[in-house]
Parts: sequence; structure tokens; C-alpha cells
Amino acid sequence: MQRFFLVAGTLMIAAGLAWPWLSKLPLGHLPGDISIERENFNFYFPVTTCILISLIIGFLIWLFRR
Repeated sequence: MQRFFLVAGTLMIAAGLAWPWLSKLPLGHLPGDISIERENFNFYFPVTTCILISLIIGFLIWLFRR
């Protein structure tokens, strides 16, 4: 458990330091993301972004378990 927290903390620090570059990535605006905009109503559900992030996290977990 300590190893997990150490790795998770290190990844969070790395993501925080890389935020200026990460914020320029088109995550959240990929094809397949649902966006409904009407007068007085906005609905946004990032389906494709959620799937992509899930795949990346799953791969990282698989990689660290090996």
C-alpha cells in the first residue's frame, strides 16, 4: 500500500508540473463526447475522454503489477 501511495503521489506531482503542457491536449473535446447546448441549458458528457482515460489508467495499473 505504501508503494501505491508513493507512485500515486509522484504521478500527481509530475502531472502538476506538466500542467501547462497537459492543458493544451484536446482531452474533453474528442469526437464522441456528448455536448448539448440550448438556450439556458448546457449538457456535456465526455464519453470518449472517459474511455481513453480508463484505458490509460488500466494500462498503468497492469504495468505496475508486472
